[in-house]
Amino acid sequence: MIIVMKPDSPESEIENIIGEVKQWQLTPEKIQGTTQVVIGLVGDTATMEISRIQELSPWIQEVLRVGKPFKRASLEFRHGHYSEVVVNTPNGPVPFGKNHPVVVVAGPCSVENEEMIIETAKRVKAAGAHFLRGGAYKPRTSPYAFQGHGESALELLAAARAATGLGIITEVMDTADLEKVAEVADVIQVGARNMQNFSLLKKVGAQDKPVLLKRGMAATIDDWLMAAEYILASGNNNVILCERGIRTFDQKYTRNTLDLSVIPVLRDLTHLPMMIDASHGTGKSDYVPSMSIAALAAGADSLMIEVHPNPAKALSDGPQSLTPEKFDRLMQELSVIGKTVGRWSQPAVALA
Repeated sequence: MIIVMKPDSPESEIENIIGEVKQWQLTPEKIQGTTQVVIGLVGDTATMEISRIQELSPWIQEVLRVGKPFKRASLEFRHGHYSEVVVNTPNGPVPFGKNHPVVVVAGPCSVENEEMIIETAKRVKAAGAHFLRGGAYKPRTSPYAFQGHGESALELLAAARAATGLGIITEVMDTADLEKVAEVADVIQVGARNMQNFSLLKKVGAQDKPVLLKRGMAATIDDWLMAAEYILASGNNNVILCERGIRTFDQKYTRNTLDLSVIPVLRDLTHLPMMIDASHGTGKSDYVPSMSIAALAAGADSLMIEVHPNPAKALSDGPQSLTPEKFDRLMQELSVIGKTVGRWSQPAVALA
């Protein structure tokens, strides 16, 4: 349920209501809108009478039930207000959200060595990226494939951040590694294969770093939003959703089916910011630019794009990685669309 307060409601009235509903074994969450405060109520409210809550204060405008199973993640819960996730990076705070410029995340699938990751970081920053992505721990379908360098790769990501000021996004695969990943990452990624690892979701929800939650390969939208609910229910409100392609009946020509229709659907269902990963979504570098441009035009809040200085020699996901030169060109193309739709913050580098 949500309590919508009247505009300019006294803070004392809001606090009194919060104190009262706590005594009913409910968890109140205060949401500050532009002109109004909304109080979300989480708990067993199914049999609670709306009139009982309405009687708490004359400053209550209305009381509404949230119909979605994903309570905190639903747009209803925030009474139509879209949330923002602000990430503090060495280059300054970067906000993700509907009312902010698109955020570009770029870098290799995995961290291979110091020269490679720092070179890539410098190139994607020069092109206009805000974050460096790179896997220290890699979940792979085959146990014989490259699994990442682990803790030593985290040190290289830290070095790349020191050299460029870019924020770092990297994946955690195991609760045992969460603390050391959180020491380096500015945003902790939960990958597609762990989207329904509920123990891991609870742990990342209990820490305060923002979380990037990728959609599982066979997950419905409800499955995905309920996974986000685990993180939100554990106390972490800073969640970004990432569509990275799903498995369908026809994967002959692309690695996955990139579901761009999820952008307007999520906009109707949830207040959380959304990212599109066209690299994993298509699996082929030739298709990444057009799908990234389409995602930006459709309203994505962020884009994830794999970039590698020599994709042919990449230890993982080389076929879907752009060269730095192709990334430069894509950023120029994105800037045209981004400026047209009012979602671009800075010019990309000029092409040679």
